[in-house]
Amino acid sequence: MPTDKAYKLLAKAKCISHNLAKSLIDKGLVSSNGKKITIARLELPLSANFEVAEIKKPKVIFEDKQILALDKPPFIESYDLSDMFEGWSLLHRLDKQTSGVILLIQENSPFHLKAKEAFKKQAVYKEYICLLHGILADSITINKPISTIKKGFAKSRIDKNGLSAHTQLTPLSIVGKKTQAQAIITTGRTHQIRVHCQSINHPIVGDTLYGNTNDNAKRLMLHAHKIRLLDYEFVSLLPQEFHIG
Repeated sequence: MPTDKAYKLLAKAKCISHNLAKSLIDKGLVSSNGKKITIARLELPLSANFEVAEIKKPKVIFEDKQILALDKPPFIESYDLSDMFEGWSLLHRLDKQTSGVILLIQENSPFHLKAKEAFKKQAVYKEYICLLHGILADSITINKPISTIKKGFAKSRIDKNGLSAHTQLTPLSIVGKKTQAQAIITTGRTHQIRVHCQSINHPIVGDTLYGNTNDNAKRLMLHAHKIRLLDYEFVSLLPQEFHIG
């Protein structure tokens, strides 16, 4: 059976450039016959059909002179938000595939300094909702240090010599062999929740980096649900795909 590279077939099928086709695949937006394509150079039959997920635009949850709270869709880089909202700077970040509430501030303002200090002192409440593989029957506190290697892209691992990391997981509902859970973190290590969930053999659904590389979920099922900073509290409602059962 004749084959060709996935990005070339996608470019031809959607009448787009090779570079754009590679970018869409790298962002995790492309599926073929119900299976997510994660490797742009994957050999596929010439008859392959493609589905490309839509990237939604971020929505404003709240805005005043000090802070801008956004509802970030999946597949958008956090760093791109400052370009989308002129005059605002990123206060913290979410993984590209993670959705939910994210904060921007006016850089070098008095509030900016207070906000940075609150993050430094771990005085920020951060609550996520995630969908886990397997049945998590009871709440669990995970205190496992994490180190991160950044070579081309960031990847973290449990490391006794790493930085301290604290995650509290609480099961909310169980459907089939999956658990929807609340994750509360006080630290903010790179990929912290993903690494901690994988370390207890309950990787997040859709996490092909730390979970099953053959996971065909359309996205990483991790959502930043609530954040409380100084006198502010913001909530991002769960996307439709999180309503299970």
